[in-house]
Amino acid sequence: MTSEASMRIALLIACLALAAPAALAETLQERIDAAPDGAEITLTPGEVYMGPVVVRHPVVIDGQGSAVIDGGGKGTVLTLETDGATVKNVTLRNSGRLHNEVNAGLRIKGAFNVVRDTRIENSLFGIDLTQANNNVLRRNYISSKHVPLEIRGDSVRIWYSNDNLFEQNHVENARDFVVWYSSGNIIRDNRIQHGRYGIHFMYAHENLVENNEISDCVVGIFLMYANDITVRGNQILRSWGAAGMGVGFKETSGAVVEDNKILGNAVGIYLDPSPWDPDSPNAFHRNQIAYNGIGVQFHTEWTGNDFRDNNFISNFTQISVRGRGTALKEGWNGNYWEDYAGFDRDGDGIGDAPYEIYNYADVLWMDLPPAAFFRGGLALAALDFVERLAPFTEPQLLVREARPMARPLDHAAARAETAPRENPKSALEMLTQ
Repeated sequence: MTSEASMRIALLIACLALAAPAALAETLQERIDAAPDGAEITLTPGEVYMGPVVVRHPVVIDGQGSAVIDGGGKGTVLTLETDGATVKNVTLRNSGRLHNEVNAGLRIKGAFNVVRDTRIENSLFGIDLTQANNNVLRRNYISSKHVPLEIRGDSVRIWYSNDNLFEQNHVENARDFVVWYSSGNIIRDNRIQHGRYGIHFMYAHENLVENNEISDCVVGIFLMYANDITVRGNQILRSWGAAGMGVGFKETSGAVVEDNKILGNAVGIYLDPSPWDPDSPNAFHRNQIAYNGIGVQFHTEWTGNDFRDNNFISNFTQISVRGRGTALKEGWNGNYWEDYAGFDRDGDGIGDAPYEIYNYADVLWMDLPPAAFFRGGLALAALDFVERLAPFTEPQLLVREARPMARPLDHAAARAETAPRENPKSALEMLTQ
């Protein structure tokens, strides 16, 4: 053998030796598939692992704060098709762009999984729960792709999924947070901003929305054919625009809306024939309804809503009813109205005379919504002044509360007196903090 041939063979062997580690290196999918149940798969900080990835048995994936799983613009980045897996401290990014396939950063199709301290970026849909129960999603960040709002995907999509905990997450620049056909879910202590529907329930009963901040969305919270929902202690801010509303109802019964701050919205609370079930009234208690274009708007004259111990402050219009109706059949008890002009001579905190709202020129834009363009303008203001000075038509009594409060209510003190004892956390909650 010549020296030249020997050199070629040596070079070939060296090249094969260098290539062997790369050829033998496992992909993340292979590492997950090969790991035993309960194994912890630790990703290298700063490393980018290519997806999509599917987890089919219970393992722990720990990104150590800076590892990335990149979907490469195809499909769903990470799918959990198992029970009892944990994903933490990792970034999931670059899902596909297909709405019909619900391309997402994370899809969960099992139970008792935990996803925490994870970032989901540049993914069409954020988290998709499909027939997935008893999962915990805590301290995650979710945003969609940089496209117009109406063609983004949903930040969270809960579909036929029950008893999940969604807590302390930050959601922004996605379309909707939707809960469909699902019950027993807790949505608590989250920050949701710059979306379309902050949280949208449809045919989803007996869920809890508590202590969230929902801001700068088109609609804060919307309950659509969804009964026995509790909306408590939330801040719902700046839902502005033509369709803007803080809390909206569509044929919803048995809701409890209490201790919320509903501030700076086009409409604070909007009711489209609700409650639908006459035996399941809706309760609105101890809410701060302030600085809205309209405090409460009824789509039509209805009954079955109990407004008690609320503060109505600095709303451009306190109450509106479309279609020539009134709100006289609703329950109004112990509310504070900033524009109340009565006295409290005995100092008991209750006004001596009823609080009443009469419609004068305002009836024009309530009956003809396009006329709302002139609200606040000189023409409508002058017409309203003349109507009040010398009515040429009988004014319409819209609201009457017999015992209004003379001073704003201290909701913090009232909550302290009536707050139920905290329920102990479940073992799953304590173990996954």
